[in-house]
Amino acid sequence: MNDTIAYYERSAREYAKEIDPLPPANRAAALRRLMASVPPGGVVLEVGSGTGRDADYLESLGAAVRRTDAARSFAEIQAERGKRVALLDVVAQDLGGPYDAVLAMCVLMHVEPEQIDRVLGKVAGALRPGGGFLVSVREGHGESPGPAAMAFWSRGEFADRLAGAGLGVEWGDHHVDCDGDAWLTFLARRG
Repeated sequence: MNDTIAYYERSAREYAKEIDPLPPANRAAALRRLMASVPPGGVVLEVGSGTGRDADYLESLGAAVRRTDAARSFAEIQAERGKRVALLDVVAQDLGGPYDAVLAMCVLMHVEPEQIDRVLGKVAGALRPGGGFLVSVREGHGESPGPAAMAFWSRGEFADRLAGAGLGVEWGDHHVDCDGDAWLTFLARRG
């Protein structure tokens, strides 16, 4: 994970240039689905805020978002537009809470498979009862090498990991992005 954080520290500015300020339609729909069960002014923890696009969108829907990222460079990018981002390594640190929802889009793919159960347990522990967790991971098998190493998951494998953490899957989606990468998105809820 440290190599991945170092990669994003070096490449955050270039990455930010490629990110549209508005989420694509499929992601916006998933974010609205998450927000359907968040009370007005409810608090959402975003793990891996990056450029802040998803947090901005959630705030436009009425959420209070605790923005976090493991890369200081992303916190600096958002600070330049007046947003506060706390540094958070989801593997090494406590997540705080309780939150009405947790968001981790395109982030947990960087968590090593042997650590994913512990991280999902932290997410479940950070949620209020009934709180929602919206997460996306790369679809496939195995792992890719660094500098931004990724773990790939099948729908069933990741759904089982969520269930093992006490997070019941309510909804799922499969999407292939413009680069041809396949993504699995899950909305799960703490029982």
